[in-house]
Amino acid sequence: MGAFDWKSQVVVVTGASGGIGAALARELGKRGASVVLAARRPDKLAEVAATAGSSALTVTADVTKREDVARIAAAAIERFGHVDVWVNNVGRGISRHILDLTDDDLDAMIRDNVKSVLYGMQTIVPHFKERKRGHLLNVSSMLGRIPFAPIRSAYSASKAAMGSLTETLRMELSSGYPDVVVTCVYPGVVSTDFGVNALGGGPDSRSFPGGQSPEDVATVIADAIERRRGGDVYTRPDADERVVGHLRALASGT
Repeated sequence: MGAFDWKSQVVVVTGASGGIGAALARELGKRGASVVLAARRPDKLAEVAATAGSSALTVTADVTKREDVARIAAAAIERFGHVDVWVNNVGRGISRHILDLTDDDLDAMIRDNVKSVLYGMQTIVPHFKERKRGHLLNVSSMLGRIPFAPIRSAYSASKAAMGSLTETLRMELSSGYPDVVVTCVYPGVVSTDFGVNALGGGPDSRSFPGGQSPEDVATVIADAIERRRGGDVYTRPDADERVVGHLRALASGT
């Protein structure tokens, strides 16, 4: 296999108007990819696109609406002829303990963090299967593996559901479509406005000590794309050991 050719890659990034998505769009553009940026805020998208390479395409869309996700794919294929990589990056937090959750709270977490990803999977994977090649990356959270923040109860549950869907799809495609790579990305605390935008408000993620920068997370994701790395990708080097330790503790009843 030859060297990875970034200039031939068409990459869709949802949630690209800020945070991890914006940083990833810039990193991909710097590496030479053609980037399709999707989000709800056209003004912010335009700002990011100006720094994401000369071929960057913006699509104003709400990925909690299936028809909008289909429109993103259609716009990308119309402009570039195909899609090589799709990054489901949209997500939203919540500041509610389990006993305080309402029906609307849980519905919002499923809509924003699970359905948006499902729509992306169902839209782009048939295209990958037709081409017999592609790379799907779903951006989850360490809270989907270890729910250590009780205030993020429904968020953690929704990210766990996303991880399960991702793993199921990976297993489904592994035999018949080995060149369709499926990856779940697990960042920890990232210094973005995630916290202040959570339902119910909450602490600013940028105030936490040791938070990872969006640019660092973007580099990890871009490297995973370049290496066509499937499975689980943790953006911190010790995170996989924490997950294994957590699962062992659960299995032993401690």
